[in-house]
Amino acid sequence: LRHNMQKAKVTLVGAGPGDPELITLKGMRALSSADVVLYDALIHDEILSFAPITAIMVFVGKKKGICQFPQDQINVLLVEYALKHGHVVRLKGGDPFIFGRGHEELVYVESFNIETEVIPGISSSIAVPELQRIPLTRRGINDSFWVLTGTTRDHQLSADIQLAAKSNATVVVLMGMSKLSEIVQLFIHEGKSEMPVAIIHNGTMPDEQFVLGVVSTIVQDVAASGISSPAVIVIGEVVRLHPDFVKHKVKEIIGS
Repeated sequence: LRHNMQKAKVTLVGAGPGDPELITLKGMRALSSADVVLYDALIHDEILSFAPITAIMVFVGKKKGICQFPQDQINVLLVEYALKHGHVVRLKGGDPFIFGRGHEELVYVESFNIETEVIPGISSSIAVPELQRIPLTRRGINDSFWVLTGTTRDHQLSADIQLAAKSNATVVVLMGMSKLSEIVQLFIHEGKSEMPVAIIHNGTMPDEQFVLGVVSTIVQDVAASGISSPAVIVIGEVVRLHPDFVKHKVKEIIGS
């Protein structure tokens, strides 16, 4: 046990927003030295291939309605695998500290005096809109952006969304598709029915889909499109900078 304690280590690695090429070089190097990999849902197979062929691969992901491993059990597994096998890489989608419970895992592991390391990942909250040519900030349009979870631990809509709806900030909501109707009602209540919205499904991936609209109609637009989770919701004037919005505006000018 003493020998294993000396080499035991847990590295939290952010895998990025989905596209396997968007994991960092440092994340790839950590994976290449892993004895065990505990990975979440939505991790691309190509990213998993960076781990040694001898590494123990353990799926501990959560999907809507499916929770194979409760968080407390994941915490215990991290410690047990580190003490028994050595270097454990905890591979999490996006960034491990953005609604990923990475810090909870870090604190638990460190309570056993096990060495830890954190390797940030590119968050889908920034990368997904960016690849659709939507800047979260733009001089002269907004001064800030909010990144919020659509659903809190007790499955309620975050109260912070109501505060965000009052601001001029770009609002990015993760894990919020099941609450979309409630979210848009908050913006309508603030007189922002014509605020542009983008819903981006499977962002950064080859099968990415998106819907553009305004607050008052986006629920119907999404229903007509058939897209669902996982998706990033972007609400704000910067959405008008999306190329399709720009083309539509040009057509309106030419038509008039």
